[in-house]
Amino acid sequence: MIQAIEWIEDDAPAVRIIDQTVLPAVESYLDLRTVDELVDAIARLAVRGAPALGAAGGYGVALAERQAAREGWGQARLAAEIERVALARPTAVNLEWGASRVDAVRREGEGRALEEAHRIVREDEAANRELSRLGADWLLARTEKKALRALTHCNTGALATAAWGTAYGVLKELHDRGALEMVYVDETRPLLQGTRLTSWELAQDGIAHMVQVDGAASSTILRGLVDFVVIGADRIAANGDTANKIGSVAAALAAQRAGIPFLVAAPMSTVDVGLASGNLIEIEERAESEVLAVSGTSMSAPGVHGFNPAFDVTPHDLIDGIVTERGVIEPHRTQPAFT
Repeated sequence: MIQAIEWIEDDAPAVRIIDQTVLPAVESYLDLRTVDELVDAIARLAVRGAPALGAAGGYGVALAERQAAREGWGQARLAAEIERVALARPTAVNLEWGASRVDAVRREGEGRALEEAHRIVREDEAANRELSRLGADWLLARTEKKALRALTHCNTGALATAAWGTAYGVLKELHDRGALEMVYVDETRPLLQGTRLTSWELAQDGIAHMVQVDGAASSTILRGLVDFVVIGADRIAANGDTANKIGSVAAALAAQRAGIPFLVAAPMSTVDVGLASGNLIEIEERAESEVLAVSGTSMSAPGVHGFNPAFDVTPHDLIDGIVTERGVIEPHRTQPAFT
């Protein structure tokens, strides 16, 4: 299984990640030995995906501790560096959650931070496998078809998690049961994570799929080519409003019009019960060059500016089910969805 993030202890301790900015052309690994290197990797999406960012947050605290010992930081500097890790990206709640969870126990003794970070990784894989099973059960209970056709948006497999996957995990579970016919993969802005990453993972697992531009998703759904939509999440508010990659709302609207299930798959660590609704979720805006240029070559007229939100928020009343390791909640029926 692909391992997007792990801790290594060779010449010097490091967080090892697969560099997702160069996939699928190159399978390259980066050993991040400083807070600066980890924060940079998070910001430029070399490591990404909500659950994987939870692991990055946890390992980031352990990494900061080791760097503090080498360089003689005081407690104030160490706390500031841990905060830098926690806030490296604003929309996904898991990053801050992972850093905060490990930071809360690091003073209990030497090695405690790393032990807790490893626990986050183990728990994430177990949660992903369970929610995938529950999500597949929920979908199959809502159709008489033996083989389903799916649409997914963004990347939610092992690359985006500690292991296995969330929305991708549901697809893989269906595939393993012989109940998945085809997956339509949205290319997914920014950085074409569906084209580069999800398609690569599906090919690795031998799952039939086709990549389509984001603008085709609604038409594909309304033409009756899809039996359900499944996405992941970077943050879920208490009422079930869900932040995911930009373009998710369009798929949800089309699914509602077509009368097919729209399922969100994420571990409970992605649920932010402190936010009453999605209106309070901060939306990350990325560099306009990601919209206006391709491989460094400008595609727009001089002086044109680009608007590049990385996420949108799907309202809870467009979501048929949210599956976590604890079960499936139907947020359009129950308010608040989480307490």
